[in-house]
Amino acid sequence: MRFAPVTRNLAKLLDHKQLKILDNYAQFNPVPLNIEQFVDFGVKALEGESYHFLKKELPVRFANIMKEMNLLPATLLQVPSVQTLQGAYADSFRDLIEFEGHMEGETAMSQYLAALVEIESRCEETVKIMAQGVLELKENEYVDKQTETSIQYFLDRFYMSRISLKMLLNQHIMLFDGTHPGGTKMVGMIHTKCNVANVIREAYDEAAILCEATYTVAPELQLKIHNSIDKAKRGPKTSAPIFISYPPRQLKFILVELFKNSMRATVETKGVIAIPPIQVLVAKGEMDVSVKISDQGGGIPHIVSQRMFHYLYSTAPRPTMSPTEMAALAGYGYGLPMSKLYARYFHGDLIVNSLDGYGTDAIVYLKTNPLHAGEILPIFNKTSTKQYKASVPTADWTDPNSDMNSALAYKLSGGLWSKKHQTGDNA
Repeated sequence: MRFAPVTRNLAKLLDHKQLKILDNYAQFNPVPLNIEQFVDFGVKALEGESYHFLKKELPVRFANIMKEMNLLPATLLQVPSVQTLQGAYADSFRDLIEFEGHMEGETAMSQYLAALVEIESRCEETVKIMAQGVLELKENEYVDKQTETSIQYFLDRFYMSRISLKMLLNQHIMLFDGTHPGGTKMVGMIHTKCNVANVIREAYDEAAILCEATYTVAPELQLKIHNSIDKAKRGPKTSAPIFISYPPRQLKFILVELFKNSMRATVETKGVIAIPPIQVLVAKGEMDVSVKISDQGGGIPHIVSQRMFHYLYSTAPRPTMSPTEMAALAGYGYGLPMSKLYARYFHGDLIVNSLDGYGTDAIVYLKTNPLHAGEILPIFNKTSTKQYKASVPTADWTDPNSDMNSALAYKLSGGLWSKKHQTGDNA
């Protein structure tokens, strides 16, 4: 599988001057922010400071991922939906660099805000468009292990970049567009006193509606809270509510996906008569706030659990090419990989432990201290570039799919893209 030269598609989308500006911004690393910084700045709400920071930071983040996107296999870059996405990113980058050299002023900042709203709207369907492009490639082409590994590596980085861009864009818009009143615990997208249990209940209710629409029933929720840090007001036998500073929308996304998986597995395994509940434990320690979702949905074989975070790997039937948000309970294959990225974005994590024949535990880790909850962002450099050109080595153990094989690149490839080796489709 051949690789596209770095400027192959970009040269068609940007003129010579814009390409030089892109190259310049791509030399800089993005500046990661933690939740405490987001909140502190949002409380001050100085639009001029945000304007000056984003004028430099947004082009850097766009340039880094645009350069990396152009290293994808030529067969994927030729897919119409991916070309559409590249065009949208080029348009957004062009809009941003229009403000180079503009001084702070009411008119400039008003125009900048309007530009950010347009960029956010333009990139709203980014995840689905890229998913469609990769799915088209998978269904129409044989994808070798080297290409599969490159795409898996890229999608983690591309979607993490998208999460970070969406965070910066929406944070500025929500703080300064005048439609989001102050006086609440919300600072832009971040709730400074986010009640984790409330978000869990909201996520459960949303997933239950989907489950009932598909299967007519949904497992009940059993929720337990253990707060080892804060004292309960009602006495030692009760647990204090668990609050964190976090974007509730991101947390809810993660939990809805996990509940959908648990509900589907439970109903399909146990039937609709005597359905065991889904048990959720929320624990707060000095370093982490952890959410464990446990089901009795039959579990997942260990060999399958190793593949759950591969994009477009799903055990559910494949939906249509253009799914709506509520179209299917499962099947598009992006729920778990995207949930893991959202968890990791602010230095948390998502792990899944399964007992084949019994059930599954999914554990979400979040940082207790917002100072420790810093963005983790992809960087375009020589190291990342090499990942797209390195060949997949021959296995050095008798089982080529074992994670004991030396190369990390090999661990990422399990033949999932080859129809010959595909065994299933991640709920």
